[in-house]
Amino acid sequence: MSLQPTSVPDLNTTALYGDQNNTDGTDCPDMHDWEWLYIGQPVYILLIAVLGIMFNVFVLMVFCFHKKACTVAEIYLSNLAAADLVLVSFLPFWAVNVSNGFNWPFGVFLCKFVSMGIKMNAYSSIYFLILVSVDRYVALVHPLSHGRMRRPKYAKLGCLLMWGFGLLLSVPTFVFREVDNRPDNITYCFLDYPNHTVQLVFDGMLFVFGLIIPISIISFCTVKIIQALKIHTIERFNTERTEQKATTLMLAVLLAFLICWVPFHVVTMLNGLVKADVLGGCHLEFVLDICTQFFVYLAFFNSVLNPVLYVIVGKNFRKKVCELFKQWRIRKTATTESSRSSNFSSTLNTSV
Repeated sequence: MSLQPTSVPDLNTTALYGDQNNTDGTDCPDMHDWEWLYIGQPVYILLIAVLGIMFNVFVLMVFCFHKKACTVAEIYLSNLAAADLVLVSFLPFWAVNVSNGFNWPFGVFLCKFVSMGIKMNAYSSIYFLILVSVDRYVALVHPLSHGRMRRPKYAKLGCLLMWGFGLLLSVPTFVFREVDNRPDNITYCFLDYPNHTVQLVFDGMLFVFGLIIPISIISFCTVKIIQALKIHTIERFNTERTEQKATTLMLAVLLAFLICWVPFHVVTMLNGLVKADVLGGCHLEFVLDICTQFFVYLAFFNSVLNPVLYVIVGKNFRKKVCELFKQWRIRKTATTESSRSSNFSSTLNTSV
């Protein structure tokens, strides 16, 4: 079963997931004209890329140029923004690929490297969300007993481990991605698994490490924070409003994660069941073809929402932005005054 339009035989070129070693063809007839996909989807992909680059660059600029050192939470958020930025920066390659009718023009190395980069940063982005959730959990539920854990050096080490974990999970993508020139004069960039068993193993890894574990940890942290806020409402009366905002933000992030990623993983598992001959049928394959083309980029849209939900709407971040602009205005004013003073002195010396 193909995960791209049935008019392109047995090949999937989605950026995150795919199986394309199925060469025995399909008995299902073409059920739709897929020209709309080649026109509409690249626009959608580029929109995600542009918005994601703008938002995440803005976040990184604020964290990097602000005079104060980043807190533990800001270390996690800056790494999250960096992972999202790299991910969306690779998407224009796939916009070109789709607009060319899934004809990959960039060669073997970029086929492997771009695919690995997208997979690595997708995983890293998800696990930085976990780090932020755990940090909120420790800060609000165990502020005294585990406060020593919330230190910048531990936060940096945690981020380094998450980058390494994302790289490790993306290695199979680099290994199995291949470029093939088919008789239809189209060059495909595809995942060439040795057999269906290997594909199902990696699909299962994607489902477990990309959905089950993140949802479990983030949900646990959210529930514990809500419980703590209810228990300590009286003791924390003065800070209740701030903590309530933090909890609301976590719930919004969890909801955004579910909306963006669950449809993709559901379709991925259904495709795996079709591959295993547990499910079948031309209409089902046709529906899965369509869903895959949309849901994989819906998942990537989470990289646009992350800076909006976690950072831009945050009060502390807005305060940091105001301070940074004020810092720049003061520096610009000082530079202007210095330039005027220098020009005045030069004029005075000339006249004398």
